[in-house]
Amino acid sequence: MQKISKSPNNTTEYHLNQYQQNLPRFSVYEIDNYLKRYDKKRRKVHAEKHYQIIWFKKGNGRYFVNFKAYDVDQNTLFFLTKDDVHYFDRNTNYIGILIQFNEEFLIQNNKDIAFFSKHSLLNNHKQPACSLTRDDAFILEEYLKLIKNELKDKNQTSHEELLRSYLKAFLIQVQYRWEKANLHDGRRILPEDKKQQQLIKFVDLVEENYKKDLKVSQYADLMQISSKTLSGLTSQLLDKSPSEIICERIVAEAKRMLLDTNYNISKIGYCLGFDDDSYFVKYFKKHTSVSPLDFRKFSLKEIS
Repeated sequence: MQKISKSPNNTTEYHLNQYQQNLPRFSVYEIDNYLKRYDKKRRKVHAEKHYQIIWFKKGNGRYFVNFKAYDVDQNTLFFLTKDDVHYFDRNTNYIGILIQFNEEFLIQNNKDIAFFSKHSLLNNHKQPACSLTRDDAFILEEYLKLIKNELKDKNQTSHEELLRSYLKAFLIQVQYRWEKANLHDGRRILPEDKKQQQLIKFVDLVEENYKKDLKVSQYADLMQISSKTLSGLTSQLLDKSPSEIICERIVAEAKRMLLDTNYNISKIGYCLGFDDDSYFVKYFKKHTSVSPLDFRKFSLKEIS
């Protein structure tokens, strides 16, 4: 049985320009320089409060997103949303680009809010990686040049506005290639599709309420649809039941907290809304096949 908990999440987080409020929340790095500058931090498991586009142009290795390893090859592109847990492997021979931005930089008016809702790339239930063709890479590089030139020249009258426009154009190009790369069995659900919008709403509700032990029927009530409709929605678009999605969010949070050795198992269970330690351990083991302590031991050993 879970109980409501308002305990804050203490996963290590990094905030873009946290101490420089006068700067736009936007930055571009060469990956090799970025890793040299932030080597120790970025090779540890962490989450961030902004969006990241990581374009590996050259190099081979693995990149870890939400505790899953993805192969890195030439022209592999990752798009990370807020609170994704991720880290680099020990490879230092990558060549590529890292773009970071947050909502405050991109959203200036209602049209920008519509831009966010229209582009599924900016939502957190997508596949995190895709491969780019040579033609894809050529086109994206042209848009990237515009961004780099503006960062260098800093137009005094419209610097932020130009950067924002170039970023949107870049995101539109990435979104198109993302959809093309992740086309499965000839099916693609467009962002403006009503079902896609309902799915986004459900995922957002899970994010807000996963510690409250809400039943699927209660989520359906919040969405003003039936439980059967909700189940059909998640089955069609994600091939998962609503309960699986809720469970995945709880387990993901448990994994994040287990990587912080300041928390014992009892505290983690409490923060996630479990009022019984043994139930939390059974719940975690049921869905991961390992105990919380074993997960912590093996994970910390791998990234040390």
